Amino acid sequence: MSENVEVYVEICREGAIIPKYANQWDAGMDIYAAEDVVIRPGETVIIPTGLKMAVPEGYEIQVRPRSGISLNTPLRIPNSPGTIDSGYRDEIGIIVTNASVPASNEQISSDPIEFTIGSKGNKQGVYKICKGDRIAQIVLQRVPRIQFKVVDSVKEIGIDRGGGFGSTGVRE
Repeated sequence: MSENVEVYVEICREGAIIPKYANQWDAGMDIYAAEDVVIRPGETVIIPTGLKMAVPEGYEIQVRPRSGISLNTPLRIPNSPGTIDSGYRDEIGIIVTNASVPASNEQISSDPIEFTIGSKGNKQGVYKICKGDRIAQIVLQRVPRIQFKVVDSVKEIGIDRGGGFGSTGVRE
């Protein structure tokens, strides 16, 4: 059975939706856009959620992508997982990048087609996030404190797996 932790939430925009779990034992809660936002190719924006939270000390809220959006669109959460610290009290915003390749000037239409997060096929172009769209997920995590201990060498502590970045390759 999971432990319940109280996180106080303030609604700071009309019509904002409090995050909720889609299923009983999901790790992440869906978090929603509080207003319409258009994201052009190559652009990074902050999507407001209309929520402020008081996360208890010793915890953080991590912001993670929703897998369907990552699979079906070029929209990315570039700092994933993002961290909402226990001392943060301003409105939560979700940073989203449209990784579509920007069109050259002669290809830019004055009235471009707008895709939505419900679009399939990872279409390149302008995306419109609509108020009420589930744009990311949030996960509550404990945050243990690090206490560093300076030693002469870490080589003999624990097991050294050997190798550096990429040392295990991509195939068995």
